[in-house]
Amino acid sequence: MPGEDALLRRRLCCRGWISGLLVGCWMLGGCALPTQHIGCSTPDYRPTNVFLYAPGLSPDLKRIAVLPLASEDQRPDLEEVCETLSPVVQAELVKTGKFEIVGVSHEILQSRTGRWAWTGTELLPKDFFDSMRELCGCDAVLFCQLTEFRAYEPLAVGWRMKLVNARTGQTLWAVDELLDAAQQPVLNGARHHPWAGLWSPHEDGGDWPMRNSPRLFAQYAAAQVFRTLPNR
Repeated sequence: MPGEDALLRRRLCCRGWISGLLVGCWMLGGCALPTQHIGCSTPDYRPTNVFLYAPGLSPDLKRIAVLPLASEDQRPDLEEVCETLSPVVQAELVKTGKFEIVGVSHEILQSRTGRWAWTGTELLPKDFFDSMRELCGCDAVLFCQLTEFRAYEPLAVGWRMKLVNARTGQTLWAVDELLDAAQQPVLNGARHHPWAGLWSPHEDGGDWPMRNSPRLFAQYAAAQVFRTLPNR
């Protein structure tokens, strides 16, 4: 994991992020970290910008096609980060146990739809969902978008996702959330995440991924938004 985090950070540094990092460090240098007392009095982060067509999933909705993680901003650094975080998204979705997952590659998507990636906000080809059903035998399609990514403390990840019925075109679930480690509720949620205690012997070890590992922070962020999926 540390090697992958370092790679993410190097990619962003190469795009001119060093100056922003220095300014951020200077600004944060005199600020104390939130105390345990403050953290205990603040509720854990819970996603709120969520749409549900129905509280439960239809029994016949079993297999979903997961499109490659996309970025609306055509920034080379975000495109590279999307490549790295796509497996994280799929892994966290599998953990929910709600679906059979079929990943769709960039190359297949390009050959079938004429585009390398889709965010779900564009005007889709008329045969888009028919093509996905033919390709994957899927009941629904999951659009995944990375809206924000900050690889240095305080880490931040923004997810915009949409699950669409491949037969009717109805949006079944949508979420648009920014998880920012500068916010105390996000840090509190990290302390209670299953992997929080695995990274440091110290009492406040649950904060370690939030402050040092972009990949683990993205994993936590994806797990949080997938908690809002309809019930099975």
